[in-house]
This record gives sequence, structure tokens and C-alpha cells, in this order.
Amino acid sequence: MLKNLYDRCVQLASHKFSKYYLALVSFIESSFFPIPPDVMIVPMVIAKREDYIKIFIISTIFSSLGGLLGYFLGSFFLEASMTLIEFYGYEEKVYSLQNKLSSNNGFMLWLGTLFLAGFTPLPFKVFTITSGMIGFNIFVFVIVCIFSRGLRFFLVSYFSMKFGQKFGESLEKHSSIWIAVTGLIIVISIMITYIISK
Repeated sequence: MLKNLYDRCVQLASHKFSKYYLALVSFIESSFFPIPPDVMIVPMVIAKREDYIKIFIISTIFSSLGGLLGYFLGSFFLEASMTLIEFYGYEEKVYSLQNKLSSNNGFMLWLGTLFLAGFTPLPFKVFTITSGMIGFNIFVFVIVCIFSRGLRFFLVSYFSMKFGQKFGESLEKHSSIWIAVTGLIIVISIMITYIISK
């Protein structure tokens, strides 16, 4: 089933209304859909490189809006939210994180976790939903969504524009590694800056 969804998203990237479909996939991926918008971004940018900024902006805006949907699901539909989290196999991790949030560094812990979820291949929807469940500050939540998703989609769009099919193939084979490493470097840099400024 996932393979069929993946293939369908790739096909939609060449559709004449591909930007509308990209907006839809970006929106629903942040709250429940399993296929990330990256699978559409790469072929769309390769096909029309001058549109890479527009494609990155569409992905970022609608992914952030979808994150808000996930947040409200977590806030008001607890049972349905837990079903989604269980579907992705993250219920134990979520419970563990919720316990840690009561510590003095709980806010910074969730801030870093949410950023990593938005930037790396972690299932972002699990963390948008959990943010609503724990009542995480909604304004900070929106800022983190825009920043983490925007950074990720900008890099994917830019490198697709710059390196074309070679980047697409590399992303398909090694996406987890390069995105995760980049995300960790950014989070560590932010944490170091925060500690120094204290």
C-alpha cells in the first residue's frame, strides 16, 4: 500500500496541477499521511528548475498549516490521535518524552525534538499531534514548523535545482543519513549558542 501511495505521489509531480497536489500532500503529511512531499519536490524542480523557490514556499506553507491540523487533532481528539501515533509505532517514545517534559529543560527538549522531527525523516505528524496533546506553546510551535520545514524543503529544492537527477538519486538512497546529520548539526549549533548566551 505504501509503495502504491509513493508511486502515485511521484506521478502527481508531473501532473499539470502538480503544485496544487504538492500543497495537498504537504498539508496532509504533517498530520497523518505517510509519504513526504520530498518525493514530489525533486521531480517537480528537475522538470522546472526556475520554479524551485515557488515549490519550496508552497511545501513550507502547507506543511506548516498541516502541522497546525496535527496540533489541533492532538488537542481535541485524543483517542484518534493515539491511534495515529500507534500506527507509526511511536507510542512508547511519546510516553517517554512526555515524562521528560516535566523536567526543568523540558521546553528546550521538546523544541529540539520538534525541530528534528520537522527537518529529518522522523514522522513529523507524530510530533505535531503530540505537541497538541501536551499543550506546547502554539506560537513557538508555528515558528518551529515554518523554520524546520522551510529549511528542509529549501535544501531539497535548491539541491534538486543545482544537481538535478544525481541529487534525486542520492536523496532516494541516502536521505535519512544526510538529512539527519544536517539536522543534528543545526540543533547542536542552536543549543551551543543558547548555552553560551545564558
